Amino acid sequence: MNAHRGSAVLSSATLKMPASATGVTENHRLRLFSGSANIQLSQEVARYLGMDLGPMIRKRFADGELYVQIQESIRGCDVYLIQPSCYPVNDNLMELLIMIDACRRASARQVTAVIPYYGYARADRKTAGRESITAKLVANLIVQAGASRILAMDLHSAQIQGYFDIPLDHVYGSPVILDYLATKVKLSEIVVVSPDVGGVARARAFAKKLNDAPLAIIDKRRQTHNVAEVLNVIGDVKGKIAVLVDDMIDTGGTISEGARLLRQQGARQVYACATHAVFSPPAAQRLSTGLFEEVIVTNTIPIPEGDRFPQLKVLSVANLLGETIWRIHEDSSVSSMFR
Repeated sequence: MNAHRGSAVLSSATLKMPASATGVTENHRLRLFSGSANIQLSQEVARYLGMDLGPMIRKRFADGELYVQIQESIRGCDVYLIQPSCYPVNDNLMELLIMIDACRRASARQVTAVIPYYGYARADRKTAGRESITAKLVANLIVQAGASRILAMDLHSAQIQGYFDIPLDHVYGSPVILDYLATKVKLSEIVVVSPDVGGVARARAFAKKLNDAPLAIIDKRRQTHNVAEVLNVIGDVKGKIAVLVDDMIDTGGTISEGARLLRQQGARQVYACATHAVFSPPAAQRLSTGLFEEVIVTNTIPIPEGDRFPQLKVLSVANLLGETIWRIHEDSSVSSMFR
């Protein structure tokens, strides 16, 4: 039996992993391949599953076109392609589409696109005339390329699940963050803070896992894309450890202004928690000014050394993704992991 497979992914009761009776290495139908977007995460997932990443050639022609070739037979196999559509978004998305198409044409039995970070997710509805709902367009492209199933983590909005006309498993990075946070602070002193009204449901679910911690909301008005004006805090944060919760941190403007306001309102410490570290400039500079005790993120997106700073803590979701892949492959429940 695979040494990794019998152990729990997380110590918290928020995520319970039963031991499997058969190791992945004994199942010849499972194949795991990685795109170029986050090879380190893919290697960690493969290590959890006790297998190697499949051999694949990836290269770019002189005119910028991408080329992918699978280097082993996958006929009749269940193939899992790990590729977040992070920066450079268009290149990584196109590479994923080409990988899917290559597997479909190689007669794979099933092709599952494992997308730890789903790019274009914020364009999930029309907010003005003559706009594209790009999140839906990307879903159409992935399905048309030949994907049989999607495994995604912390989609920006739940409605994106309905954009796919194929099965989609949606998992959350919060159990990994919750486990770590529980080792850092006293749960009785925490107040969970949503950085905007739209994130209240996410913050409430997070607070529930922290012994029903109290909730606060930052009221903001967004003036234009990537620019937000923070107004006030709804809720009591004085003397508390404030934990700002969001699905992603992009430029860091919203969450930094929120932290500054929380400090002004008397919060003793401020932590930022997010699954996806998009970290578009000048995020690293904003987040490293001393407003935060720690900025806790996961490795769904690779973080360059130049964007790292002393307060940054990066947690791995590889075991979580690996366990989910195994359960999908074995036709076992995915949702039971989070009960």
